[in-house]
Amino acid sequence: MKPRWSRVRGLRGLCQRENPALRGGRRDPGRATPRIAVDEGDVLPGALRIVRQLRPAWEPAAVKTKLFTDGITNKLVACYTDEGMADAVLVRVYGRKTELLVDRETELRNFQVLRAHGCAPDLYCAFQNGLCYQFLPGIALGPDHVRDPCIFRLVAREMARVHAIHANGSLPRPMLWQKLHKYLTLVKTDLSPDVPSPQALEQELLWMKETLPPLGSPVVLCHNDLLCKNIIYDRTRGPGES
Repeated sequence: MKPRWSRVRGLRGLCQRENPALRGGRRDPGRATPRIAVDEGDVLPGALRIVRQLRPAWEPAAVKTKLFTDGITNKLVACYTDEGMADAVLVRVYGRKTELLVDRETELRNFQVLRAHGCAPDLYCAFQNGLCYQFLPGIALGPDHVRDPCIFRLVAREMARVHAIHANGSLPRPMLWQKLHKYLTLVKTDLSPDVPSPQALEQELLWMKETLPPLGSPVVLCHNDLLCKNIIYDRTRGPGES
């Protein structure tokens, strides 16, 4: 049995099927390619619009939807016709202003690498403010699951696989400090009174930058959003299956 990721990012160029009309700004000489955006406040109409182009053989009246509510910033909806959701397509809409912290193009490139190593699902298309990708059956983990030795060992094994990936043979560069500085810049005016001041946080960051590099810990490809609900566990798979 192997855990799989539910919110793995885009895999442009390695998808089973990509509709050129949904590439969010990339022009196909043979057809119009409008920049499709989905309203994050009302995702179902936009998601169904995308699925109609992605699955033109589906009868619109037969398409069912399921909205997942575990996400903190993104909106996620499944569109399917099979009662068991075997043919489900996931449409993920980015949360508002998340692009201020997350570089979406870099995210797509990173997950091209993940998909090539069997650590991510297939991408069907990328649109202006989200992705449409393969549904992976299973259950989203909770705190009780990750206390189970059988499951947390599987999670550790999968993370070790990710950490062992070398991105296109290039030398890895740490993004930790850059991302932390950017995050502090974005939130410093909105910190709760219970949180240390921006100056105190900057001092802690400086201490980390001075203390951690001499330890010689390797720089590796990381998930960086490993909440329990971001891990899908498929109990039907055998221990040796990928």
